Amino acid sequence: MGRSSQFLSVLAFLVSFSSLPIPSLSSSTDSFVFGGCTQERYAQNSPYESNVNSLLTSLVNSATYSSYNNYTIMGSTPQDVVYGLYQCRGDLSMPDCATCVARSVSQIGVLCPQTCGGAVQLEGCYVKYDNATFLGVEDKTVVLKKCGPSIGYDTDAISRRDAVMASLSSAGGPYRVGGSGQIQGMAQCVGDLSLGECQDCVSDAIGRLKSDCGGAVYGDMFLAKCYARYQTGGDHASNGHQYHDQKSSSDGEKTFAIIIGLLAGVALLIIFITFVRKVFEGPGK
Repeated sequence: MGRSSQFLSVLAFLVSFSSLPIPSLSSSTDSFVFGGCTQERYAQNSPYESNVNSLLTSLVNSATYSSYNNYTIMGSTPQDVVYGLYQCRGDLSMPDCATCVARSVSQIGVLCPQTCGGAVQLEGCYVKYDNATFLGVEDKTVVLKKCGPSIGYDTDAISRRDAVMASLSSAGGPYRVGGSGQIQGMAQCVGDLSLGECQDCVSDAIGRLKSDCGGAVYGDMFLAKCYARYQTGGDHASNGHQYHDQKSSSDGEKTFAIIIGLLAGVALLIIFITFVRKVFEGPGK
């Protein structure tokens, strides 16, 4: 076996190790909401593939200490540059945020193999990467709209829903929650938007939600850079969570520790690979 083949074998072990399945959180954070991939694909073992892997690793690592971050991985050519970000739901603890992002990255690898761009939204977090820059760009494209069954002409319920939506619109900040009786609402922007852009995006999402879902018992409106949602009581079972809950489970903390262990293991393997490569290359190279 040649030197390059031996090195690739060690690298393949690293990839298989870093792709180990991440234990699940409860459905309140890791339930799948939507995902999508670009049509453009990259070649296997290309510089772009290496940059995508580096980017996704950085996102998982960063989520252990921050609820939002973005990265740009530069390449030797403009075609090899990759942009990416993640955003955790505003009420998540850091262990739950880290686990959710790790789960998203795992799912995006399955959903979008060798595609130049992809995105996954789970209940607790959002991950996206692409070869075209989207960071800091407001985008109000409708990505997902979901409306529940109609509550009929219950003017009181509709009025309370509209009041909750109005409170979300005027709340300010990137993460907003509110409620009135059994009606709960939530809105959030991706962290790369300015406060003005966030307000504009949320207002648009709320307006679309009210007009498109009418008197539905629940509604979700996901735009490319923000979303607005509401539910009546426990009728929105598919969401699997109450919008004001702030859950930090022991399972999440255990999984957080596992992720830290995996990252440490990957770091040790990178050091080992560097050592093996120097041995294979021999002195003076």
